[in-house]
Amino acid sequence: MSSLGRKARAAGLCLAVGSAALIGSVLRGNAQQNPADPQQPGAGAQLRTGTRSGLDADARIQNLLADHQYFRVADELDQLPPDDAQFYRGILANRDNDPQKSIALLEPLIDKIDAGVDTAHEKLLRKALAEDYLREGDWAKAAKAYEALESRVGTKLTADEQDEIEMPLKMLPLAAENPPMTVDPCEPFVMQVSMDPLGLTEIPVFVDAQPHSWMLDPTAPFNLIARSLAREVGLKVSDEAVTIHTLTGRPMQVHATVIPRFTIAGRLTIHNMTAFVFEDADYFFPRTRYQVQGVLGYAALEALGSVKFTSDATIQVHPEKLAPDPPNDPADPPGARFFLDGDQVIVAMGSPGSERMFAVDAGGQQSYLTSRYYDEHVADFAGKQTTLFSIPTDSSIPSQQAYVAETVPLDVGGTIVHAHYLQVLTQPLGNAARDDVYGVLGIDVLDQLRSYAFDYRTMRFTVGKE
Repeated sequence: MSSLGRKARAAGLCLAVGSAALIGSVLRGNAQQNPADPQQPGAGAQLRTGTRSGLDADARIQNLLADHQYFRVADELDQLPPDDAQFYRGILANRDNDPQKSIALLEPLIDKIDAGVDTAHEKLLRKALAEDYLREGDWAKAAKAYEALESRVGTKLTADEQDEIEMPLKMLPLAAENPPMTVDPCEPFVMQVSMDPLGLTEIPVFVDAQPHSWMLDPTAPFNLIARSLAREVGLKVSDEAVTIHTLTGRPMQVHATVIPRFTIAGRLTIHNMTAFVFEDADYFFPRTRYQVQGVLGYAALEALGSVKFTSDATIQVHPEKLAPDPPNDPADPPGARFFLDGDQVIVAMGSPGSERMFAVDAGGQQSYLTSRYYDEHVADFAGKQTTLFSIPTDSSIPSQQAYVAETVPLDVGGTIVHAHYLQVLTQPLGNAARDDVYGVLGIDVLDQLRSYAFDYRTMRFTVGKE
């Protein structure tokens, strides 16, 4: 579920099942059965040689991958047979937001996967390829890939995984014939932004030369536009519609459209931008009388290239085509590596070799640290009192006992910043997406920073010095 969807739930809309489960806990011995366990029936070896050492290495690497230990996965690949190594290199390229490389590595393995009975590998491969086609803007291939994922392994998906693919599975066929999006080159620029009543960033845009303000939600896989706005600017809306549930937690119908010309801040122009049309009432918030006009998702953010958010409510943009070379050796650019895992942005914080993975949610209103962090810092809370804490974006999870950490140092690629007054959970929530990262850093922590930037060219997250 996107940040906007989580905001909608926090604003009082009907509840839906939470974000897709990302991780299987390994270090704390999660009771969840490991799908890659070579002792499990059906964990076939179509992509393996069948040797005992090969099976053990593959199971270990699946555990590391599920635990977001991407650096260790890369170090382990030389121990695998060639096809297995190619498979995991393709998955790592997907996480590293390199869809072209991921597709080149994974597509040749489809037939081999089809001939086997290895559900764990097939699910990983098909999901990664579907995401790759979507990030590439190949609507037709993405639609077929999600359909194949659902038909081949749909019964093996968890409830969270089914929720995660609902939107692309249903919505992509509406856009399968849409032309590809293109972006005009432009020089770097700065734009003034504002915060909407949901706590998300709004940026100035022009829809066919008419000015509006749209949300910027990096976790949303699609661009969205209100029906009234689509009608106002004369867009052609598809006759076909689908009903989805996971965006806001209640049923809503969406159609598809193509915006011929879309300009961000009057500077960066996008042509043939696909957007999905929602009914105005589905994104109207009576308490604040706030109507969402549109949402810019991942594709638009990537088109911006490198985006730097500053404390004076501006965003500095270095578009992809004209972005300057990184100041240091491109092989080792500054900042902390970040990865895309489904709709989550995962940042590796800490010194090389001892990184800790945090989820960064630029739309989440409240940050917190998980029981995984607590397990490593128990002594810091000796003699302190706990209080009840409720996860702000998911009221379906019962309140938990938590401590308050007054100051937490965060190592972001060698730059130390301090986050203040973070809730620290003492017990797992039972949700892998939260339990197996060390914390979720939302807008309250990001607002404490002088600046922060996501560079989609180098996949680095940087922060300004305190």
